[in-house]
Amino acid sequence: MSSKSNDQGRAFEYACIIELKDRIEDKRPVTVDEESVMASLRAWETLSKVEHQTYLRAADAFIDTLFSAEPLILECDGDDDIVVLSINKDSDAEGGDVRDIVITRKSIRWDIGLSMKHNHFAAKHSRLSPKIDFGAKWYGLPCDDSYWNVIRPIFVRLQSLKEEKVAWHDMTDKEDSVYLPIVDAFIKEMNRAYKADSTIPARLISYLLGIRDFYKVVAIDKKQLTEFQSFNLRGELNKDGKKTKATLIIPKADLPTEIISLRFKPESKSTAELYLNNGWSLSFRIHNASTIVEPSLKFDIQFLGVPANIITVNCMWR
Repeated sequence: MSSKSNDQGRAFEYACIIELKDRIEDKRPVTVDEESVMASLRAWETLSKVEHQTYLRAADAFIDTLFSAEPLILECDGDDDIVVLSINKDSDAEGGDVRDIVITRKSIRWDIGLSMKHNHFAAKHSRLSPKIDFGAKWYGLPCDDSYWNVIRPIFVRLQSLKEEKVAWHDMTDKEDSVYLPIVDAFIKEMNRAYKADSTIPARLISYLLGIRDFYKVVAIDKKQLTEFQSFNLRGELNKDGKKTKATLIIPKADLPTEIISLRFKPESKSTAELYLNNGWSLSFRIHNASTIVEPSLKFDIQFLGVPANIITVNCMWR
């Protein structure tokens, strides 16, 4: 993800903190963990007033839907029962918690989280290099020698081109000599891993979606709507309060247990498509993340399909 995209994402987080605090404090005590939001505040301050209004409209759009799914946010057990709004550190994501904003009620030991995205739908941008064992990192099964024997010579060549300061756009054979063989090795390695361990599909989705359930919130400026999507894999979301019940029911979604197909996307040399049971499917598009050739690439991983019991609500801006 570019620096600009990262700043836009952080600014959207801050817009959501502003709107959440404004809407919650009308109903009950709420506070913001100021230290946790400082990086997002700095990104917010780089935007123009017009951009501020756009981001605030995007943030405001989904909040009624969130409240209808999570009545514990507004339910209050007294003046000492305070809602705390905070933003997770980047290190939390590295540890498996992909939530950006966390809404907490310490008095009842309860929290829910939101994963915020601004104009993009990538589930993850995962790096590939001659030192990164994606199998061990993603699903706990190290890559086989047959994978390393294919990819290491390619990365050795990329290192030489880096030293020559060759630009990616000048490398005319990159699709055939880099992208295609690496994606092919990736496909073969994941299929090998699945034959060795049938829990790979569930572990892969858990890697992509993290160790805690959450709502994904995506601002789509061109359509002037905010997409609100539930990822309730463990049943952590949608808890009723003592006095109020959720009016939007969020079912629990099943993890996949089988790989149906893993292959190249038709007419593509740089993208693999993975089809799993229980409604899950993903794409893995390999790409460079720099101007000058370097021995490092990234997978842009996106969901092509999710189970029907993952609820998606399109919230139009006001």
